[in-house]
Amino acid sequence: MSTASIPSMPDLTLPATGGDSVTLAAQKGRKVVLYFYPKDNTPGCTNETSDFRDHHAAFRAAGCDIYGISRDSLKSHENFKAKLGLPFELISDADEAACNAFGVIKMKNMYGKQVRGIERSTFVIDAEGVVRREWRGVKVAGHAQEVLDFVKTL
Repeated sequence: MSTASIPSMPDLTLPATGGDSVTLAAQKGRKVVLYFYPKDNTPGCTNETSDFRDHHAAFRAAGCDIYGISRDSLKSHENFKAKLGLPFELISDADEAACNAFGVIKMKNMYGKQVRGIERSTFVIDAEGVVRREWRGVKVAGHAQEVLDFVKTL
């Protein structure tokens, strides 16, 4: 958890579930939560995504949209969204444009090997498009509630 090192939303348009694309810089006027996660259908990512789903109504009531982002394909995202009954869209960042803009690609240890992957991270952007807070190396338990509590202060 820290204050933002990314001053504003990057001007990127990325494919999203529901047949849409999302232009990050065009989200001005609403608060936005972007949460980056490593992989669809893995235990931690399923728990984190379910928590954001379960808090979705409260985020909407606070004037905030939620987007999950990973390097998975749109097909994988559509299946993950359907499986969990998500009321928000997932963004596919297969070319890592958003991952690189937000600096979430890290070397990680997996089964004793170094692998390149997404560090679980969340960013809150205000209605003017300014990143107000970031969390890196997120621990899933209680995270969605902590993000919601912060959004309510904006």
